[in-house]
Amino acid sequence: MAKVNKKSSLAKRNIKKFMENKMAVLGLAILAVILFMCIFAPLLTPYDPNLIDPTIRELPCSAEHPLGTDRVGRDVFARILYGGRMSITIGVVCALGSTLVGTALGCIAGFYGGKVDRALVTFQEFFSIFPQTLLILLCISFLGKSTFNLFFIFIVTSWPGLMRVVRARIMSLKQEPFVESCRANGISSFSIMFHHMLPNTMGPVIVYTMLNIPGFILSEAGLSFIGMGVPDNVVTWGNIINAARRIDIIQNMPMLWLGPGIAICLFTLSMNLFGNGLRDVLDPSAQ
Repeated sequence: MAKVNKKSSLAKRNIKKFMENKMAVLGLAILAVILFMCIFAPLLTPYDPNLIDPTIRELPCSAEHPLGTDRVGRDVFARILYGGRMSITIGVVCALGSTLVGTALGCIAGFYGGKVDRALVTFQEFFSIFPQTLLILLCISFLGKSTFNLFFIFIVTSWPGLMRVVRARIMSLKQEPFVESCRANGISSFSIMFHHMLPNTMGPVIVYTMLNIPGFILSEAGLSFIGMGVPDNVVTWGNIINAARRIDIIQNMPMLWLGPGIAICLFTLSMNLFGNGLRDVLDPSAQ
């Protein structure tokens, strides 16, 4: 019971500390609004984001079409809401995937050391010597454009940074008495790594994951803008901007690119504010 109360008290202190950070709370509020609008898009707009209707081409903003329509008659507001679903999914899945790979390799390298550590560090350094953007473009050139390929490429090219963080933490934790106690009690190496040591590194891992999500969304938007992201028939914020990159659209129909651009900026800002608040609470070394 005392252990439960101690955990409850720590959680309450962390929540109180987070709530005292006004910018972090603001970020969480903006994030909640964006997620609500994207998740409940069918309740906020009756339009299909991919439905082409030439009879309502290039309409201005109105009560029926809050952000107007594009040059082929698709509702811009609907495309932003549904595009947010896919963009956020890309960010979350890729962040979780890269976290899983980086955390697992960091644990193994830091715990075993020696030849295992040298081999994994060399492997990590091989990925790090190439600029990530160049590596992503090369992979897309060979694998082609598809949503699955984008997930795979982002995950494969983005784990080295987290591996370094986890490896350093695990190497430090190896010197703690509880590790020797686990070994003396016959607990397996796998259990020591992932059940006893890894929970002590979850603070920076969670923060790293949260801050990676907007990075992947921005990367997808940049790749889609140059025509190397997801296929054109998949609605994302990046693809919406890509469809509006003609100079006449930029000059005469600003909502076609301004709307998704603001959505990306607000989501990125909210995630950064929220992530910084989490870092202050969960990662004492960052203070």
